Order: sequence, then C-alpha cells, then structure tokens
Amino acid sequence: MSLLVKAKRDGAEIVRVTPQSAGWNYVGFAAYRLAPDEEIAPGAGATDELCIVVLSGTVSVKSAGQTWREIGGRSSVFEPRAPYAVYLPRGNGVTIRAHTPSEVGVASAPGKGRSPARLIEPETMKRFARGEGLNQRFVCDILPQTEAADHLLVVEVITPGGHSSSYPPHKHDTDNLPLESSLEETYYHRLNPAQGFAFQRVYSDDRSLDEALAVEDHDVVMVPRGYHPVVVPYGYDSYYLNVMAGPTREWHFKNDPAHEWLLKRSPIAESL
Repeated sequence: MSLLVKAKRDGAEIVRVTPQSAGWNYVGFAAYRLAPDEEIAPGAGATDELCIVVLSGTVSVKSAGQTWREIGGRSSVFEPRAPYAVYLPRGNGVTIRAHTPSEVGVASAPGKGRSPARLIEPETMKRFARGEGLNQRFVCDILPQTEAADHLLVVEVITPGGHSSSYPPHKHDTDNLPLESSLEETYYHRLNPAQGFAFQRVYSDDRSLDEALAVEDHDVVMVPRGYHPVVVPYGYDSYYLNVMAGPTREWHFKNDPAHEWLLKRSPIAESL
C-alpha cells in the first residue's frame, strides 16, 4: 500500500485517512472544501477526540449544545497568521457550517473524554521560525503537548520554495521515552502556486520501508514509522498540517545518525 493518499478534485471531502485505511491505531485525518452555507457533519468515530482546524475562510462549529460562531478568517493557509481551531472530546457530535468559501481540516484520535471542549484562538498559539538558511521553515503549534488533549498533537508548517523541512531526517516510531516516542503521523500538503509539487521520503534504518513520494496540492502522506524529510522545489512554497498521535502524548524524536553531522556543522534545527 502506498503511503501517498491522493486528493479528490471535486466534492466537499478532499481527502480522508482513518486508522483502518492506514493500517494503524491512532491517527485519523480528513479535509473538506465548503461553499458558503454548506454544512457537513464529519464522520469521525463516537469514541474519537477531534481537533477542527479552520484552514481558510469563516465557519461556525456546533457541538453538544455549544456553538463557536464565524471563526477563521484566513484567506489562505499561506497567510502569515495562526488559524482558529476547536477541540472536542470523545462522544461529541459536530456540524460545521461555512459562511464563506472555506477549507477545514479534522484531526481525530481515540479519546478518553478528559479534556474540555474549547475554542483554540490564534493568539494562544506559538509561532516561530526553525532552522537557518535553506533549512528555515515557519511553525505554528496548534495543539501541542503543553495543551490539554488525550492523544492528538497538531501543528502546521510553511516551508519556502527551495528549502527542506522535517530535516535533518528524524523519526518517532519507538517507545523509548524520554529519548523517543511512538507517534503515527499524517502530512496534509498544500502548494503555492497550486500547480506545484514537493517531495517527501519515508524510510527506515533497514530500508524495509523506503518510499520517495511526489506530492501535489491537497495530498496526504502517511508516516507509520521511519524518517520523513520534505524537500520543496524553487518557485513553490509548501504548507503542511501535521497530525500526530500514539500511546503516549509526548513528542520525542531521533535523528538519522547518517545525517546528524549537519547539526554540528551549523545551528540547523532538526524536527518539524
């Protein structure tokens, strides 16, 4: 099975990954494009927690007697500001209604119902640059491990054209805390301009897993294990929304030893 999930070019649902379709245990992800006044009820499981990210446009989110009205407002995921998001614990049905042309991402994972439903406002999210030179990218922590949730971790990253990201290559597929945690992951890719492409490689130390993938706008790459760097060609900027989840809600990674020398050569930052 390929790790690349191609986007649908028509209809509300752009792409969907479930634990069943991915062959893993935790991460689910779906993205939707909505016309004004269009309403959807994302079909995540009743036992799942959700993080709904308003990627662009303005929507209202209704769940369990609460309504967060007209949230969002970004014109594009490439607009340099944080998004709005809504966290929902397990067992909370949800409807999303668009007020403008909108795009939303819905992250899901098994939930325990311990964390409250809430609006996550842009000003609460940490935005920062990571890396230097052609390894620089721009990160926004939407639902980091410092904020309440059961399994989900959600972050978005913009990588300028000609730059690399998730580099030097790192992995988080082994339960070896505090050195490394076991986390499944999806990458939801966007490109600007939209006809662009990027490359992502997913590989393990023994090369029993080794896929090099050309991703286009709205595609998803599934990362069940292994290292997973991204390279963006000149002329096209990259955005991706990462969803991670695993048995322990901590993010600790291991760099590929073959490429860790890059960190000694200059203050290139690893990770996202």
